[in-house]
Amino acid sequence: MKFYITISAFSFALLLFSCQNSNQDNQISDSIFPITQPIVLDTSYTVDYVADINSIKNVEIRARVNGYIESIHVDEGKIVKEGQLLFSISSLEYKEELLKAKAMLKNAIAEAKAAELDCQNTILLSQKNVVSKTEVEIAKSKLDALNAKIEEAQSHEAGAKLRLSFTEIRAPFDGMIDRIPNKIGSLISEGDLLTDISDNREVFTYFNVSEIEYLEFAKNSKDTSSSKSVLSLLLANNEIYPYKGDIETIEGQIDQNTGSIAFRARFPNPDKLLRNGSSGKVRLKRSLKKAMIIPQKSTFEIQDKVFVYIVNDSNVVKIKSFIPKLRLPHLFIVESGLTVNDKIIFEGIQDIKVDMKVNTEMLPMAKIMKDFSNK
Repeated sequence: MKFYITISAFSFALLLFSCQNSNQDNQISDSIFPITQPIVLDTSYTVDYVADINSIKNVEIRARVNGYIESIHVDEGKIVKEGQLLFSISSLEYKEELLKAKAMLKNAIAEAKAAELDCQNTILLSQKNVVSKTEVEIAKSKLDALNAKIEEAQSHEAGAKLRLSFTEIRAPFDGMIDRIPNKIGSLISEGDLLTDISDNREVFTYFNVSEIEYLEFAKNSKDTSSSKSVLSLLLANNEIYPYKGDIETIEGQIDQNTGSIAFRARFPNPDKLLRNGSSGKVRLKRSLKKAMIIPQKSTFEIQDKVFVYIVNDSNVVKIKSFIPKLRLPHLFIVESGLTVNDKIIFEGIQDIKVDMKVNTEMLPMAKIMKDFSNK
């Protein structure tokens, strides 16, 4: 008896559920679903690439001699001019070395003059047959040796002057001073880092592009009359940099490990806002001709495929897959799978079932795109 009661209860629940589904289906079928059709037009989009920002000139200022820092004539973060004095290193020993080199040069010159007079006298005596020609050759050889000694002394003097000049370190170009790690009184050795100097009037931005994107860029560059592409720069705080940049050069080979190639762009920096080592994103604008566009809102994904609901001439719902080429804000650019004649259900796809017959209302794709742009 209990068995029959259970079966009856189950049958009643199934009948009730079927009635509810039937009522729900009738309610959905009475609803009006907006539909649209893919639109084909020329459009543009932007792509962001992570970029490294470098000054057009950035060099390390290092000591060329040993000594103590006597004076620091600049401060960190300050602008300096080419040739401006930056650091003074203790120079007393190098001044003494120069004085010694000058004294050696004077001595060599004096010895050479004496040897020259001796050589002239020997030549006169040889002409009078007082001394042999061998004595003349010896005198000339001695004079040549002393002249060589003069050249050696001049070289020592020039080297001493050069080392003395290294005690005054000057800016190689106009730029901005970086951190100064060693302060006055610090003992430094040849090669020690004193500071960095950066010329930030303009900056280079380096960013990597995939091989496929590089080929598209090269193709688009040939199709346009201008060889330059105007770039935007998105700063680390997500603000757009006020000045535009241009792609200057592309590296000579593709990185086999990453499959990408590096681009270099140049941006003006009149306000000195950008500094060497900054980060950001280069925003590159690209154009597409005859792109087929549909709204993302109309699509759904199952595993690795993307689908839309379409209606046929009898307003019966069908499902159709397509291959997207590019995802834009609110929109898909279609690679293949759809045509401009397909009637795509724009909203309410969560309430749709395949083979359901629905009431529809056409909503032009142009109006949908306009509504998206106003948001």
